[in-house]
Amino acid sequence: MAGETIDLAERRALVHLPDLSEPGATPHDPRRSDVDEFGRSESMRALARRLYAPIYERLFRVEWEGLDKIPEGPALLVANHAGAIPSDAPVIMHGIEEELGRPVYGLADHLFKTLPVIGTLWSRAGGVVAHPENAYRLLREKRQLVLVFPEGSKGPGKTYDERYQLRRFGRGGFVQIAMRAGVPVVPIAVVGAEESMPIMFNIAPLAKLLGLPYAPITANALLFGPLLGAVAYLPAKFKLRVLDPVHFDVAPDQPRYSKSRIMEESEAIRQQIQEALFDMLKQRQSVWFG
Repeated sequence: MAGETIDLAERRALVHLPDLSEPGATPHDPRRSDVDEFGRSESMRALARRLYAPIYERLFRVEWEGLDKIPEGPALLVANHAGAIPSDAPVIMHGIEEELGRPVYGLADHLFKTLPVIGTLWSRAGGVVAHPENAYRLLREKRQLVLVFPEGSKGPGKTYDERYQLRRFGRGGFVQIAMRAGVPVVPIAVVGAEESMPIMFNIAPLAKLLGLPYAPITANALLFGPLLGAVAYLPAKFKLRVLDPVHFDVAPDQPRYSKSRIMEESEAIRQQIQEALFDMLKQRQSVWFG
């Protein structure tokens, strides 16, 4: 106000600057942000949820079954994977974060990280390079929910005539990670992703030339053209079923675990998801309306 003066301490309080005359005070760092050590930004993630909500609620009209089976502590979420540009990962992450109010870190191929601009946005929105140590630290040290797709690129690379036929779950690495971290695996069956961006056929020579796992021609591209078809999903109805958590009666942080046990557990989980998918498809009346 006119005629009044504000001393230095009051100025600092008004603009939130520290008093550098105090012991241990540090200068204000404008570069500080909410980005964690894995690259996730909670403010960016919140923005992503706001932008994605219309797709989740109106285009895919997502329905969950058994969401309460996800434990309160850390867990490794495992699901089937499909669609040329997979739509299941954002659906799962969005649904759990909105319904349970818990962050989910999604593991994906290192390819995403290398893409200009997209790689940074992917990381800020909760994407993490699919490396065993990243998964272990998130589960064991940070006590988080981690989402992984054991089919890898073989899942989204399936053509439409192969839909809902699960590929092999690799060598069961996700089971070993869960054992090491001392957390359960929570299987999730997803219906709808296969039809949101179905692959009509793959161009194998082109994929090899570009160094990509697959080079798809999708129904979306045929309907909307190659550019719009890469971002416009078809309005398939999504239904997700969370299965009972799988606990492993083994001590965490062991130097090694039985390879045969790992493969047996991996195949059993794959079979559980496959049977759940067949049951859900049997009950489904329409691709578009559920």
